[in-house]
Amino acid sequence: MKALFYTREFPPYVYGGAGVHVEYLAAELAKLMEVEVRSFGDQKEAGGNLTVKGFPFDNPVFNQADDKLKAVLKTLSTCVQMNADAVDADVVHCHTWYAQFAGILTKLCYGIPLVITTHSLEPLRPWKREQLGRGYDASSWVEKTAIEMADAVIAVSKETKQDVLKYFDVEEDKIKVIYNGIDLQQYVATEGADTLEEYGIDPSRPYVLFVGRITRQKGIIHLVNAIKYIDPGTQVVLCAGAPDTPEIAKEMEDSVKEVKKARNNVIWIDKMLDKQAVIQLYSHADVFCCPSIYEPFGIINIEAMACNTAVVASAVGGIKEVVVDGETGLLIPLKQQDKAPFEPVDPDQFSRDLADGINKVVADPELRASMARKGRKRVEDHFDWIAIARQVEQLYQSLIG
Repeated sequence: MKALFYTREFPPYVYGGAGVHVEYLAAELAKLMEVEVRSFGDQKEAGGNLTVKGFPFDNPVFNQADDKLKAVLKTLSTCVQMNADAVDADVVHCHTWYAQFAGILTKLCYGIPLVITTHSLEPLRPWKREQLGRGYDASSWVEKTAIEMADAVIAVSKETKQDVLKYFDVEEDKIKVIYNGIDLQQYVATEGADTLEEYGIDPSRPYVLFVGRITRQKGIIHLVNAIKYIDPGTQVVLCAGAPDTPEIAKEMEDSVKEVKKARNNVIWIDKMLDKQAVIQLYSHADVFCCPSIYEPFGIINIEAMACNTAVVASAVGGIKEVVVDGETGLLIPLKQQDKAPFEPVDPDQFSRDLADGINKVVADPELRASMARKGRKRVEDHFDWIAIARQVEQLYQSLIG
């Protein structure tokens, strides 16, 4: 059996959870079958059962296009290029809307089963219109078409499955819940601390950590607004880069600048660090905070838990299936608006509640140690890529008979 992956992100160009997912799933599946990855970029590698080829995204033919439409037009162009090479796989598997048009073409042109993993859903991310303009209508059409014509849809959480059923015309028996996973040998607590030294983090003082992109979805502005309510002795480390738009980048800059007027222990690392650096940050943090307003799964939470770090996270989406409230961390209720973009009804109260959760964990060493221990155990029991890859293999086999 051979699987063909289409993805926007693949090492060394990974900036979000979907890219992490594809990297590790491809590596684990390659132990079970032949896997070909076609991605955006200039990758070219082959080893054992895994081959990777990148396809160009920055096509100069679109240089004169509307700024907000460039990304969509370049995406569709790359998806067409991905189909130029002959396809000899038994199943094609797409990750995020960026690669789904490639999968649509492959199913139509080559007649092989199409699998879609729903890392997120466009109807639940309306803030993307800020980034794409009318291109958001195009991305939504691509996603809807791909999901509804897929032979199987993988939902990364039970709540995501319900979202698929709500927003798309898909038969329930075509949807399979398969969680994200983690490399348990790589994500392990470490004593190494050179990353802390490099960015001026005091290892003798407690700190709360955020890791992620600067987007509406990740809720980072709510955490920044919570800083004024966090105990003054707790350092705040924001490992946050890759802003979606210049506007949210400016909002982030202004918000951090404002809170720094009142305290000197806020450290903003405004770029995406490599894995080993991030593992160090997880390992030494007293608490990891995930303030997302929309999160189908939230792979960053299991990364933190694997590194023996307690989690304080918003009680939304798949996070509720990952973090066990009171055991591996604290879930912060988020009363949201009834319609997208699902922002908090009372943003200041949400920020206060985040801060209260962080303060509670930081102030209680016994609770923190217990959460750290139970968090690692939960990851070992439920989110190992080895078991997850076998579930995906079984799904493929069911499609090709």
